[in-house]
Amino acid sequence: MSEQPDRRGLILASAAEMFARKGFGATTVREIADAVGVLSGSLYHHFESKDAIVEEILTGYLDAIQAQYAEVLDHGTTPAQTLHDLVLASLRVANEQPNATAIYQNELQYLREQPRFGDVLAAAANVQQTWLKVIERGVADGAFRDDIDPRVFYRLIRDAVWLSVRWHHPDPPAKLAGEITSVFLDGFAAGT
Repeated sequence: MSEQPDRRGLILASAAEMFARKGFGATTVREIADAVGVLSGSLYHHFESKDAIVEEILTGYLDAIQAQYAEVLDHGTTPAQTLHDLVLASLRVANEQPNATAIYQNELQYLREQPRFGDVLAAAANVQQTWLKVIERGVADGAFRDDIDPRVFYRLIRDAVWLSVRWHHPDPPAKLAGEITSVFLDGFAAGT
């Protein structure tokens, strides 16, 4: 009976790698089945559809992010430190789950078009709200500028964080988190 979870995990890992590399639409059920050494029909014993596979990958990914964010918020630090810690938590999850990160980035439009992914999109909205609350708290208490729309700031820092997975690999997440936070909060111009 222990073969079931192992096979299911292997399917998820293989599918995640293919979805990240080739794209969700370009990956076939046959390719996933071949990668794990089962017949295409046997894959349906574990998952009802390719959509069910990507849904499970992304649900686990977003659950991991939300769990990390909950730990950050439990510390109750300043908005600037909390922002840094959200960046670090995001980079850690992205480092642990690079394929899920790529799928999430690349397939968001597809997810939005399919009613099936309502729970995934709700979790993504919760992630966004976490960032916005921290940013808005920083604006309200004077730690962050009030002349920049918090949603614009969020989108810029979000893209810096999540897209860095595509190009950044050598340094540990903590170093990159510090650099991203510093650029966004302190700027890049040399002091006078």
